[in-house]
Amino acid sequence: MAERPVFVPNFAGKSLVLEVPISFKWHPGMAPSQKQKNVHALHAAAHERGIAYLLEISSKSDREIGRRLSAFHQKVRLGDGRIVPLECAFQGSKVFEHGGPYLDLLDAPPRDAKRDFRLKESGNLIGFEFEGRKFPLFPKSVFYDWLYVNSIFPERNWLKRLSKVDGFTDIEFNPEKSVNCQARSCAYFVSLERRGKLDEAVSAFDKFVELQTGIAL
Repeated sequence: MAERPVFVPNFAGKSLVLEVPISFKWHPGMAPSQKQKNVHALHAAAHERGIAYLLEISSKSDREIGRRLSAFHQKVRLGDGRIVPLECAFQGSKVFEHGGPYLDLLDAPPRDAKRDFRLKESGNLIGFEFEGRKFPLFPKSVFYDWLYVNSIFPERNWLKRLSKVDGFTDIEFNPEKSVNCQARSCAYFVSLERRGKLDEAVSAFDKFVELQTGIAL
């Protein structure tokens, strides 16, 4: 058995997203077919908990929109006009005790940027620096969520269809090993859009944090 979260957009109340842990039978193996079995098992178990319509946000999704919304397909526009992969913007913004940000990662292939040895050998992560501005490590995942929501914001009209989705998953995300999750970020986007707060959220990072946490910076 395994346990993974389902991220449910919340359209009322303080929390924008609810995280519902779901237990299901795990199918071991690295083959894509095994990972899709796990997606189906997770969704079936969530359905039994009353979360009916789910969407996997990853390259393992059986729906094109889920694959298209994978973080590896998203782009971020920089102030100098360059458009870089979201993964590169995120990895190239990390600041460590002994180095960073490593701006050359902005121009690297996304998978190479994520695996760059310096990200493992520069000490503890202490924050982010993007476009000359410093961003905090906490609240947890907020910088990644902000980047992701901004990256898909230009498609907001097309993505209104996501309001029909009850919950989002990412089968690769293990909360015991990772902090950031594209499925959680997507759920934030949907919740902000349904609450009529999406334009406000992308207007400034501090406003995004305030809407996400209820705490003004």
